[in-house]
Amino acid sequence: MSGKAMQSLPATMQAIEITEPGAPEVLKILKRPLPHIKEDEVLISVHAAGVNRPDVMQRTGLYPPPPGVTDIPGLEVSGIIVSVGAQVSDWNVGDSVCALVAGGGYAEYVNAPESQCLPIPKGLTYREAASLPETYFTVWSNVFDRAKLAEKETILVHGGSSGIGTTAIQLCRALNREIFVTAGSDEKCRACEAIGATQAINYRSEDFAERVMALTDNKGVDVILDMVAGEYIHRDLKCLADDGRIVIIAFLGGVKTNLNMTDILKRRLTITGSTLRPRSTKFKSKIAVSLREKVWPLLASRVIEPLIFKSFPLQNAAEAHSLMESSQHIGKIILDIRNQ
Repeated sequence: MSGKAMQSLPATMQAIEITEPGAPEVLKILKRPLPHIKEDEVLISVHAAGVNRPDVMQRTGLYPPPPGVTDIPGLEVSGIIVSVGAQVSDWNVGDSVCALVAGGGYAEYVNAPESQCLPIPKGLTYREAASLPETYFTVWSNVFDRAKLAEKETILVHGGSSGIGTTAIQLCRALNREIFVTAGSDEKCRACEAIGATQAINYRSEDFAERVMALTDNKGVDVILDMVAGEYIHRDLKCLADDGRIVIIAFLGGVKTNLNMTDILKRRLTITGSTLRPRSTKFKSKIAVSLREKVWPLLASRVIEPLIFKSFPLQNAAEAHSLMESSQHIGKIILDIRNQ
């Protein structure tokens, strides 16, 4: 590979390794060689990395990296480009970016396709920028591209206080879509409403399907973004409008359920789903173009604001995973790789 690089890059870096599948304590910090970049990639000196549910699943052995991808966890980062491949034309050494990566974010350096990098919106810190790629790529791809949530349609999002949930709330509010969410406590519900949810439903004390039908005059919602799956799908169908769409992006409630197909046929319902990580660079690049055009201006103008719950030093990645698994957070969890 020929290209441009900052002088005096180290040969090794600190990174988090999953020593074996298991509890958060299997995450250990160690030395790894710097990644090699391809001709269409950049090398990023990572300042901050986002922590996401897929990282937890990878740690437990349920979500292995795609073939050819590093075993170092981490799907989103922010930092400074320190090297560019020979075919890179959009970025230069010294540019500040955030990026969606297929792995490797829990480290001091990571390689990323140039087309999956985005400029850090004006006024945002590296920590805030690291909270953007995974959730915004996921929400945009599934809510607006796959489910095609249109103007005047309504959406229900499960896990409203999660990184995905808080992103969906703010994005839907900014684009004038009515959004309902579920969350696990009254405190989380009020937090969701404070950032733009039309109504947040405490799934521990209310039947969300009944509540959604009451809130929509028995019409139901047009789209449901579901990260629970399992037995939730039955209740999803009960509160879905005719021609409605369910998009499954995770299965915290289990991978199996039994369905009666009659309602799906009669009311023309769609159940679909996707995972982002194994998709092609070409696919992810199209999402990046949409985000830069339609969402990044909203972040720069603070119509949408990143919601950071807590950050941890890289060496405390196990604590970050424990917090993620506790579900006590509202918003994003971040690893600080370098001083902010």
